[in-house]
Amino acid sequence: MSALGTIVGVDVGGTFTDLFYFDEAARAFRTAKVPSNRGDEAAGFLDGLKTFGALSALDSIVHGTTVGTNALLERKGAKVGLITTEGFRDVLEMRRRDRRHTWGLSGDFVPVVERDFRVEVPERTLASGDILTPVDVEAVKRAAEALLAKGAEALAIVFVNAYANSANEEVALAAASTVWPNDHIGCSSAILPEIREFERTSTTALNAYLQPVVGSYLAKLEAALDSEAFAGRFHIVQSNGGVMSTETARRLPARTALSGPAAGVIAAAAISEAAGFPDVITGDLGGTSFDVSLIVGGKTALAAQTTVDFGLVIRNPMIEITTIGAGGGSIAHVDAGGLLQVGPESAGSRPGPVCYGAGNDRPTLTDANVVLGRINADKPIGGKLARLDVEAAKAAILKHVGEPLGLDAMQAAEAIVRIADSKMAGAIRLMSIERGHDPSRFAAVPFGGGGALHAGALIKDVGLKAALVPRYPGVTSALGCVIADIRHDQVQTLNLFLDGIDATALDRRMVEEAEKAKAVVENAHLAVERIDVLFELDMHYVGQTHTLAVPLPVTVTEGSTGIGGSTGITEAMIADAFERAYQASFSRLLKGVPMRIVNLRTAVIGVRPSFDLAALAPQGGTVEGARTGTRPVWFGGAFHDTAIYARLELPVGAEVEGPAILEQPDATTVVDLDLKARIDAFGNLIVERK
Repeated sequence: MSALGTIVGVDVGGTFTDLFYFDEAARAFRTAKVPSNRGDEAAGFLDGLKTFGALSALDSIVHGTTVGTNALLERKGAKVGLITTEGFRDVLEMRRRDRRHTWGLSGDFVPVVERDFRVEVPERTLASGDILTPVDVEAVKRAAEALLAKGAEALAIVFVNAYANSANEEVALAAASTVWPNDHIGCSSAILPEIREFERTSTTALNAYLQPVVGSYLAKLEAALDSEAFAGRFHIVQSNGGVMSTETARRLPARTALSGPAAGVIAAAAISEAAGFPDVITGDLGGTSFDVSLIVGGKTALAAQTTVDFGLVIRNPMIEITTIGAGGGSIAHVDAGGLLQVGPESAGSRPGPVCYGAGNDRPTLTDANVVLGRINADKPIGGKLARLDVEAAKAAILKHVGEPLGLDAMQAAEAIVRIADSKMAGAIRLMSIERGHDPSRFAAVPFGGGGALHAGALIKDVGLKAALVPRYPGVTSALGCVIADIRHDQVQTLNLFLDGIDATALDRRMVEEAEKAKAVVENAHLAVERIDVLFELDMHYVGQTHTLAVPLPVTVTEGSTGIGGSTGITEAMIADAFERAYQASFSRLLKGVPMRIVNLRTAVIGVRPSFDLAALAPQGGTVEGARTGTRPVWFGGAFHDTAIYARLELPVGAEVEGPAILEQPDATTVVDLDLKARIDAFGNLIVERK
């Protein structure tokens, strides 16, 4: 465990790189927002860090990255070779019984490993774990050499039933390593030792697909940090909201697939809990996308697996996030059917919205907000430009949207915003109403550079009770990087009947899994207050296909060395936990039907020193002193004289009636005509109906 020091959270987005600096000992913080440099992310990364002084003075940097996500969405990963058991070459392509368009008559799927790059070798391990046929070592070497000759850059080894016994895979991995020229090689038993052939194959293949991409990106960043004499620790946020070392990120890059968005959800959960809003829906509006997640009772929702794009399944614990292409840079256009669309194509950071004056002539959501007067053209966020070009934005909106639809520029700009609001509201309904939650119980937590611009519309369109805008909405994901705990998850298939289970053997397995995960957490070398160990079993009644996650009410008793000791698990304890979970989910039990344990899940969490969010609260100030003037802003088909405030100068308890605009260096908040806002004890802005 490391001592307290200075730590910087860095979230690299498509348009801006956001940073949050925190001195853990002095409890002091600073923020920064600089333009991202697409194609050379290290440049924007360093530019942001240098705003806090010499990098040699920093102790830790924690980074939320979208490199893995983009590589999957854009299909720009490595050329992967797959070595598998005879007869299982096409598992990756067969998938599950799903289709891109549920009701369509046609569809397509292209796996990340081409068929010519999937090679079978003799070996067979039974589901019992017994080895029927030892792996043919020479065949493995020949397969690896043939894949190299075809141009493979990374290698995945997946043998059937390797979750039950990894011996054949380990022998094959050792053999292939003798001819493979790089470290981009792995086997399924080391990445996902879990039953279900497709999910294990897909996760292992996608991990290999991302290894060269994520590895080279991290190497570039580390080289840039070395050039600035940074000697501290560099960490990565993973998709489950925890932090891992760059060493782990290189080995398991699939766990970074939702790295950036996950950091924002972690920060939103901490902020909303402190503010007294246990049930919230987060909305991260950046330059290219709108990411939505649900927090119920103060807890983020974790999914055992996710599908990043159709057919690209990664089975690792991830925060549940729904993403749509509706960001500030999303391009507005009229489609062939004469309907106005916003996104999913984005102008990104280069060339950016029309108002940036960098060569784009197609209007974006940001251009619409500028034309409507909601964004101050004289104070653009991020410090990239001195002023935004309102007239150019207006001309582009009129040409591409107004004229085709018979609208003037102001009407067209309002239409663009309303379409974007509708798409965002739809994403929120998907995460709430369609999952059985009443949105009137929830508050929105809008963040990112553009989230607070649309807070009022989300309250009204979805029926939310309020919006909680963080003190620094534009750098919320960077704050999440700073406060995220260190976490490592492991899974192991057991496939055991509960009746008559050997509790002693299970206890020993649980302690062993905890020991392995704890070693990964400790290797991160970040200051932690304690280490928690959580156990969960995937269980079902015999005969059922799907499993239920069953948290176990046990802790690991510390031994004399490491974790050691015992969990004290018993058969009765497991049965009771399963029945409680099953009753809560399905309201009935299947008495007399045997229970089966499918998987053991272990999570080891290094709990970081708490961040006192009260430190973000404003010190002094008055409502009158914070008011900077008025300007005409377009609401509901007409201009209204709107009060403008410097948000960071508003004191705790301040109340503002809409219409109002609250400006700050990292974001702008719009308070609609029929809404009001107040500053709470933590500096958050609570927006509610009048």
